[in-house]
Amino acid sequence: MRTLLVDHETDPVRIVHEALSDCGFAVDVACTLDEAAAAFGCASYDILLLELVLPDGNGLDWLKQLRRDGHSMPALIMSSCNELGRRIAIFNGGADDFLPKPVSTDELIARMRATLRRSTQMTAPVVAFGNLRFDPIGRQAYVNGRPLRIARREVCILEHLLSRAGRTVARSSLEDSLYAFDNEVSTNALEVGIYRLRGHLSRSGATLWIKTARGIGYVLELKCAASAA
Repeated sequence: MRTLLVDHETDPVRIVHEALSDCGFAVDVACTLDEAAAAFGCASYDILLLELVLPDGNGLDWLKQLRRDGHSMPALIMSSCNELGRRIAIFNGGADDFLPKPVSTDELIARMRATLRRSTQMTAPVVAFGNLRFDPIGRQAYVNGRPLRIARREVCILEHLLSRAGRTVARSSLEDSLYAFDNEVSTNALEVGIYRLRGHLSRSGATLWIKTARGIGYVLELKCAASAA
């Protein structure tokens, strides 16, 4: 899940960034509202974590504008201001949840997952393709009901390919979904992740495989469909 964290406080940002990354979230950090707006122009986000008091403006005013512009991604506000009237204004302004500072990272992650779960209840929260099922909130894949033990980056690759199953996914699109702006990506990182994921799928008895579309990207296909082609 790609996350935009908008906060200018160095230590809290570092702590939250590390905790979310360890749990499989790809996190982009913006220290100002201008940086946050620029990030929105470059990527799509599954969830927004937002501080209210920022160097160039009020985070809640910015969130209200996002809602007016049609952005519906879940938003969780983090703030040291915990007065009842302020909390009510935060929810009325378009926030899905509120967490007072200092933030417990365990509670933050639990609340993020609960918020994401609620936001996906309109659609199928679990994605199925062949004999593989993927829970995007729990970040867990299953083959024939058995957990598939794969690394965080491989989970991200699988999730992105599943979202476009049967269609070619461009290499650049995969890389954009995998890595936050501040992550260094080696030239063969994607190929290594694809290679390892293919091995896990094969050994688990999955009825799907990853086909290379040379010069373009990759396609997640059912083996029966691949054989017929």
